[in-house]
Amino acid sequence: MAEVVEEKLKQPAGLWLLSFTSIWERFSYYGMRAFLILYMANDILNPLNKKSHLGGLSLDKSDAGFIYGTFTSMCYLLPLLGGYLSDRFFGKRKSVVIGGVFIMIGHFTLAMDINFTSFIIGLVLLAFGNGFFKPSAPSMIGDLYTPGDKRRDSGFTWYYMLFNGGAFFAPLICGYFGEEYGFRYGFMIAGFAMMLGLIIYMAAANRFLGEIGKYPVHKQKSNADMDKRPLTKIEKDRIWVIVVLWFFVTFFWTGFEQAGTTLTLYTDDFIDKSIFGWIMPTSWFQAINPVFIVLLGSVFASLWVALAKIKKNPSTPVKMGLGMIALAIGFVFMVGAVLERGGDVKDIAIKASLIWIVITYLFHTIGELCLSPIGLSMVTKLAPARYASLFMGIWFTSSAVANFLSGAFVSFTEKLGAMNIFAGIAIFIAILGIIVIILSKWLVKMMHGAD
Repeated sequence: MAEVVEEKLKQPAGLWLLSFTSIWERFSYYGMRAFLILYMANDILNPLNKKSHLGGLSLDKSDAGFIYGTFTSMCYLLPLLGGYLSDRFFGKRKSVVIGGVFIMIGHFTLAMDINFTSFIIGLVLLAFGNGFFKPSAPSMIGDLYTPGDKRRDSGFTWYYMLFNGGAFFAPLICGYFGEEYGFRYGFMIAGFAMMLGLIIYMAAANRFLGEIGKYPVHKQKSNADMDKRPLTKIEKDRIWVIVVLWFFVTFFWTGFEQAGTTLTLYTDDFIDKSIFGWIMPTSWFQAINPVFIVLLGSVFASLWVALAKIKKNPSTPVKMGLGMIALAIGFVFMVGAVLERGGDVKDIAIKASLIWIVITYLFHTIGELCLSPIGLSMVTKLAPARYASLFMGIWFTSSAVANFLSGAFVSFTEKLGAMNIFAGIAIFIAILGIIVIILSKWLVKMMHGAD
């Protein structure tokens, strides 16, 4: 009996290929993102050669935050277009390749470091690449499972843990070369990472994915007839669940994405980055979240399976509500960092302990594991099959709105102070998390057994 259970809990082989491909895509994205706002807001002398520069655009912090927020929001908004084109014309498998090529060229364009125009072109290419890649890979993972397969949430958590391995190493490698030898080298390494991921994906897709994702969904015979009929009441109810949770998740990501803006800038100025006399590069702090993902991801993946076996697995909305509360707790620790410094004092010589930011990222990671992979899994369960990639794109628009707001928070922090921003986020997100838990029974009913 134990052998039967173990066999059922094994994951499809295609999960590992898609996870490995996403490792390199996330490596390229987070490697670049780790120092992007530093690149925009600075023009830094190379510490190894004072006559040369690491590069940088010397933009005002508010302007840098606006560009950062606009770019990252487009990376999550364009999957709406990419998901539609994938479902209707290209197919999910080809869309991953198209997205990867755009991403690779975008990084190499940024590495040219010519002028502001080439910088914007590089960001546009990256955003379009994300538009094709982001909805296609996870929706193919959903296709690996049959309806009702209890491995689905666990599979998405494994996927999430594995591709965050790339997000962990990215700031360490790209950030190191970018901050030590020149930002262009960080961009270049990110481009080569995406190239490697594409080569492996294209070589192994037929073997590990079979027919999954080969053709546009609406051209498959099983979906062609469904294209002609209206949505059923059950399908509409499930779509409403996606919409309601999308609303709440948007605020979660608004707080979470402060990692790339206000938290990075606060760390750069006001956190004591010295460890036994060594100064940790600011960009390396972006690796704390993914290393916690790697350490805790398997724990959560196993937890959901174990709880499902004893019929104690929390519903999707409850998991998401708990994730929001965990994020709020993280910001409470950032309030502690501000208080240690004596409030919002401008003197950068007064530093807060490193432990505050580490614990903040720990709770943010717990929140992320309760919410993000579960959300991806939920969309593949609730979205009508013929619109799978489109609804995955719609789901990502929550991050689009959140990333734009995260850039705007840079100027808010400058005006209102870090204390007000961190405390305000903590209170607001905690309240929303409680509301989601209160609504959970109604939302589960609207899922019609697809939780």
